[in-house]
Amino acid sequence: MTCVSDLPHLLPAVLIWLMHFKCCLSQHEENQTIISRDNNISMNYSDYNFSMNYSDYNSSIVDYEDFPELCVKELNRKFRLWFMPTFYSIICFLGLAGNLLVILTFFYFKRLKTMTDVYLLNLSFADLLFALSLPFWAANSMTEWKLGLLVCKAMHTIYKVSFYSSMFILSFISVERYFVIAKAVSAHRYRSQAVFLSKVSSVAIWVMALIFAIPEMKYTTINNNTCTPYSSTSDKRRVSIQASQIVLAFALPLLVMSICYSGIVKTLCQSRSFERNRAIKVILAVVAVFLVCQVPYNLVLFLSTVVTAKGGTKECYFENNLLYATDVTQCLAFLRCCLNPFVYAFIGVKFRNDLLKLLKDLGCMSHEMFFKYTLGGGRRKSSLATDTETTTTFSP
Repeated sequence: MTCVSDLPHLLPAVLIWLMHFKCCLSQHEENQTIISRDNNISMNYSDYNFSMNYSDYNSSIVDYEDFPELCVKELNRKFRLWFMPTFYSIICFLGLAGNLLVILTFFYFKRLKTMTDVYLLNLSFADLLFALSLPFWAANSMTEWKLGLLVCKAMHTIYKVSFYSSMFILSFISVERYFVIAKAVSAHRYRSQAVFLSKVSSVAIWVMALIFAIPEMKYTTINNNTCTPYSSTSDKRRVSIQASQIVLAFALPLLVMSICYSGIVKTLCQSRSFERNRAIKVILAVVAVFLVCQVPYNLVLFLSTVVTAKGGTKECYFENNLLYATDVTQCLAFLRCCLNPFVYAFIGVKFRNDLLKLLKDLGCMSHEMFFKYTLGGGRRKSSLATDTETTTTFSP
């Protein structure tokens, strides 16, 4: 009776044991299958390993000498930290002061009476815009750009437009001086239309400058916290932009100025005017300032363009020296915006007298000083009229 009464409890226990046994058996079979598969794979892999030679293993070792070393530019960054703000501040201050004086003199005395006057006024506006962009250039070269994309594009556009327009205006001034001096008879026929022609050509100059600035206006962006139109130092876009700048803003103006001023000097050497020697010195000064300011920078820019076209350089020493040369020669080229007022405007006697009169009227100069620098001296007093009339004609 006892066994019969325990039967209901025994059957569930047996069923549970059988289920557990079957589960363990199936799990054992799966493990055996996995072990067998792994052994096959392991055997195949070992067979493959045994088929490898030791020389093959050695050939897979990485040669770290093939990787280029990182070029450290810390010294160049430290150089920029004091060089850029110092010289950019000097150039900006002198450029603003000189060109503002020229613009104020023109508007105060309403001096837009000749083609040269119109060109000089436009040259002063171009150099003034260029000087205003220098603080942004200094900030961009020393620290991260935080003024946004709109200001970034505006800075590059203003720089390029003022740069191209300034170079083109210098070329037009040399052409105008050539026709006035070397082709005086032909130029006299169009004297009544001269001012109108100069205004039309000035508008054309600004339009051309804006067109040539479109590539940088389009591609300029903020890359690695820097405002630049290039994605890297080896960007191929750099080649086309810099090459066009060398041709349009240096080679072409240099060719035009060389032809025109050589013709002017040849004409002056054949004349007997007492102003001949002084006019030749003025022309030589104009050409010298242009060459000293522009030739070094464009030579470095040409070298940089060639290096970029070849895919860059792996020589760290050469790359750092190229950066130093670019910074120094670029500042030298930027000097033109503060030297142009002295070379093209203040050197003329009539314009200089107007400037002194403006300073006297503004209370920046006494009557005694004004008389001393304008009418003082017997020889100066006797030749003032002739000098005033001829200086603006013979000086560029």
